Amino acid sequence: MNKEIIKNIKAILVDVDGVLTDGGIYYDGNGNELKKFNVKDGQIIKYLKNNLIILGVITGRTSIAVDKRVKELGFDFYRKGISDKVESLNEFLNIYNLKTDEVAYMGDDIIDLAILNLVGFSGTPADSRKYIKERVDFIANSKGGDGAFRDFADYILEQNGLFENILEESLK
Repeated sequence: MNKEIIKNIKAILVDVDGVLTDGGIYYDGNGNELKKFNVKDGQIIKYLKNNLIILGVITGRTSIAVDKRVKELGFDFYRKGISDKVESLNEFLNIYNLKTDEVAYMGDDIIDLAILNLVGFSGTPADSRKYIKERVDFIANSKGGDGAFRDFADYILEQNGLFENILEESLK
């Protein structure tokens, strides 16, 4: 991994199912879809935004629970029901006037492979398939839905020398 590439990261895109969630689909007695998100993943969002990182979600599914969580966390870009994630990446790049090497992406499955291959820095949760792990720059210590995104974000902030500032800021 070229450390200079990670220092150029200006945006982070993330998949939902298997990254921000454990990949499970739960239904209540009325047929409403439920998802489990990890608060630790959400906790780092404000620090990323405070450090001028643009945040986006590209997911293959549609879900009211995801809509609510994305809005609650204040992601800048959100595309759902996407089968061609590269098309959404290109839209993102155009909107924010970025190059692929300025973007980090965390995904966990076959639908993510093309975008993982294009971005400047790629990551996956600890419980991803072997063929995904073999093709990324970073493998989280945590599983999807258990803080994998937090591992990814913390690492990017640390490599950019921003994490110590965040720790100091949180002590005030």
